[in-house]
Amino acid sequence: MLPMIPMSTVYIVLILIILLASAIRILREYERGVVFTLGRFTGVKGPGLIILIPGIQKMVRVDLRTIVLDVPTQDVISHDNVSVHVNAVVYFRVVDPEKAIIQVENFYDATSQLAQTTLRSVLGRHELDEMLSEREQLNFDIQEILDKQTDAWGIKIANVEIKHVDLDESMVRAIARQAEAERERRAKVINAMGELEASENLLKAAEILAKNPLGIQLRYLQTLSDISSDKTNTVIFPFPSDLQQFLKGIGKE
Repeated sequence: MLPMIPMSTVYIVLILIILLASAIRILREYERGVVFTLGRFTGVKGPGLIILIPGIQKMVRVDLRTIVLDVPTQDVISHDNVSVHVNAVVYFRVVDPEKAIIQVENFYDATSQLAQTTLRSVLGRHELDEMLSEREQLNFDIQEILDKQTDAWGIKIANVEIKHVDLDESMVRAIARQAEAERERRAKVINAMGELEASENLLKAAEILAKNPLGIQLRYLQTLSDISSDKTNTVIFPFPSDLQQFLKGIGKE
């Protein structure tokens, strides 16, 4: 018969197994463990197998991968007093696990709140046209501000992208009217420039013809030739006396 194992021994073995299980931690390649001994920071460990002293040491896991933070839609008043709804996405990662755990209570929530306030602050200093046309520069400005403020938390802001800038329906119609008016203005300017250029060329041609009366007569004959090419119409035109004298002069020669 197998000897009877005292229940106290069984309890001791179970307690040892539980303590051993609680003392062993396995960290993945992208994880780090911030270890505290009796409440004091004693180092950052990982990846791999980590052994802790049960009841004395505690460990907080930190993910070092890039985190995608979706910034909720924010109501922004632009510099020219236009109300818009803007949302964005922020890419960041933890570069210093010690600071991310010790310097801020919850680095994810803190970064999210900071991103929201920074988005409203930066966009509020710009006009609507700049929000729509200079989005790349605005992304860079927001990223630079966030990166400076989160550096104390051991966080690196990799990128910021403004996703949507939504306007009220009335503002969309107003912008459409403005764009149409701008196109009409440009068309009128181009037309006026064309007329100015044509008038300058006509003035130059008139000055050249004025220097030689024979040139005027030749131009008159050319115009008659162009009109006479269309045989479907009857054209009545005056015959200038100076042209008659010009032709007589040619006949005498």
